[in-house]
Amino acid sequence: MAGSQGALPMVGLWRGGLLESAHCGHAVICDAAGGVIEAWGDPKAVIFPRSSCKMIQALPLIESGAADAAGLTPAHLALACASHQGAGLHTGMVRRWLDGLGLAEADLRCGSHWPYDTAEHDRLVRAHEKPCQIHNNCSGKHAGFLTLTRHLRAGPDYVDPDHPVQRAIRAATEEVTGETSPGFGIDGCSAPNFATTLHGLARAMGRFAGASDAGDLRQRAMHRLVRAMADHPDLVAGEGRACTELMRAMGGRVAIKTGAEGVFVAILPDRKRGIAVKIADGNSRASEAVIAALLVRLGALDRDHPATRKRLDAVQTNWRGTETGILRLAEGFP
Repeated sequence: MAGSQGALPMVGLWRGGLLESAHCGHAVICDAAGGVIEAWGDPKAVIFPRSSCKMIQALPLIESGAADAAGLTPAHLALACASHQGAGLHTGMVRRWLDGLGLAEADLRCGSHWPYDTAEHDRLVRAHEKPCQIHNNCSGKHAGFLTLTRHLRAGPDYVDPDHPVQRAIRAATEEVTGETSPGFGIDGCSAPNFATTLHGLARAMGRFAGASDAGDLRQRAMHRLVRAMADHPDLVAGEGRACTELMRAMGGRVAIKTGAEGVFVAILPDRKRGIAVKIADGNSRASEAVIAALLVRLGALDRDHPATRKRLDAVQTNWRGTETGILRLAEGFP
């Protein structure tokens, strides 16, 4: 698995004029054919893509005909690719989605956790309520899994690696990455997460970037998912989150998605480019800085946009508002 071996210095935190922390990693930019345009670190590093691959996991939902049979809108597809905040916007839509399927919260297999959204968190506390599975940041993805499960008339344990839903996802993953997955790990939401190389993940994103609504079934599905994410950044993450803020900053021209443990991907249809990033120590502040830097490098993101400045050369302050340091790209990167 990806570690410090072959990783390059990418981001550093400076305090008092001294380098306090350094983050190394790997990054690959691919074209629509999957060829490597630029790379840093080791493109062959094997990683778990974590939540960055949710658009791949959603391909069978569309290609099977399940999405259209259930009347899913682009907003539903965006939510199927989301790691959402658990705000009312997200939970309300998941509840309505399940209601439309004739299913309930208990049919989900993602587990529950407190919502990241402050307003919804506080509402639950005031009401003396506990969070449910709909608050899980992956509940939209799991609603998509349930939609496909019902369409296939498959059993209820859709997170089982041998379930038809997960077999379809593994097949799609291997096809778009161009690699046989060496195995899987169980993600935080209990679904299998199929390992691939960083090049494989970037190759997949490049193929999403080159997809057209005039192409074959796979290309049309890819195109729909990219447009859904780019057009609904509020559903993909939430207020204050990098995915939402950076996609808004790029005006719907680019789809991006974070994943746990320092993974980030980007899909740039205008430039027919796909990006995959993995920070070796799993740090998200570093992955956000690196994806922003690479989007700036490709001319997709304004270096001076507030959403960019929040992550590149980001000034650090303490609880009194005193400037304490700065998060900078490593010298020579990218």
